[in-house]
Amino acid sequence: MEGFDLLEVEQWSLEWLGLEHSFFTINSKTITDTWLVLGFIVLGSIFARSVLAHKTGVARFLVLSLVQAIKKLFVQTVGFFSFKHFCFIGSLLLFILLCNAISIFPWLEEPTKDLNTTLALGIIAFGYIQYYAVRTQGASTYFKEYFQPFFVMLPLNVIGKVATVVSLSFRLFGNIFGGATIAHFYLNTIQGSFIFETLGLISGVNFVMTIFFGLFEGFLQAFVFSMLTLTYLSIELQSEHGEPA
Repeated sequence: MEGFDLLEVEQWSLEWLGLEHSFFTINSKTITDTWLVLGFIVLGSIFARSVLAHKTGVARFLVLSLVQAIKKLFVQTVGFFSFKHFCFIGSLLLFILLCNAISIFPWLEEPTKDLNTTLALGIIAFGYIQYYAVRTQGASTYFKEYFQPFFVMLPLNVIGKVATVVSLSFRLFGNIFGGATIAHFYLNTIQGSFIFETLGLISGVNFVMTIFFGLFEGFLQAFVFSMLTLTYLSIELQSEHGEPA
């Protein structure tokens, strides 16, 4: 369809560094929107810190309620509370949520509809989980699991571990990219037609599309990614007797 340019993105080239291969091109839209999200997180953190300095207030109640909700989910999944793991999972949840929801603002797009972003998040989550698995179980016990129940199972066990990255990354990418594609297709369909644009505005379809794909689905996918990461982490943090290490 004419005007359906979702896959056409502005890219930055690193040819000036002698890197002429297409692998070294950078999606400028993903980079700029990601830094906007990071900037918003910094400002939000400063605001939350100032709010918590007061003993009362609606804003303080909302901030504490959000933290308590995430903490409750953490404890229910892992079985115990760990501040460092809580901070990691909470940061993942808020970052992905904001990346998914940023499209509700004009001229901004979800960084998570770019596979590079979701793959990077998947690798970070995988690396974090494996690092603490080694610290919890010990290197010998951790690597011994790759040869269970037989030595010949090593390739399958390695594939099973690596599949965690694929599962986390492609699930998030597929859902956000699919939602962005549907929304983009819809907007290009009604664009230029006064009747369809008016009907979409009056009926509230445009608003529903924005809320569903920008907020509802964005929150859902951020929640799924974070909870799956927390579940994988919880499994690795359990000792041989099933008690938290």
